[in-house]
Amino acid sequence: MNGMTDMPTPPVTATKASPPGMEGGGMHHHPMMHMTFFWGQNGEILFPGWPGSSPGMYALVLIFVFFVAFIVEFLSNTNFARKGSGTVAVGLVQTLVHTLRAGLAYMVMLAVMSFNGGVFLVAVAGHALGFLVFGTWVFKKPPAPATVDKSSDLSPMICA
Repeated sequence: MNGMTDMPTPPVTATKASPPGMEGGGMHHHPMMHMTFFWGQNGEILFPGWPGSSPGMYALVLIFVFFVAFIVEFLSNTNFARKGSGTVAVGLVQTLVHTLRAGLAYMVMLAVMSFNGGVFLVAVAGHALGFLVFGTWVFKKPPAPATVDKSSDLSPMICA
């Protein structure tokens, strides 16, 4: 480790200089992507330049991410198949819903990968509230109890 202390530190520049041989080669300057969570409204989430530095646009991003996460839970916990429908029609509807759910879930994942703490919190909150509303029995009528044969000594939990 003695040899490591004598090494010069690499130069740090604050210019937008291109690497040698890349001058004017169409290279665009992109802001550095955060690799740790940060708090603040300045950053890019999902689209270049969005939300910018406006607090109102940042609030819109948070509402959008919350709503998309909430919709993902709705699509995950709702059965769109109707009894009596043709199997091909049901299969196509299920495939369409699954594709839409997967696409929206990936969009939430990409928003969270911006490493913005607020975006992370609203994504988790949207999934949590969506699951509470659509995935639990809190807001649903509980299913009818299963009929049990009273003449049997076996517990209805035992599978034959």
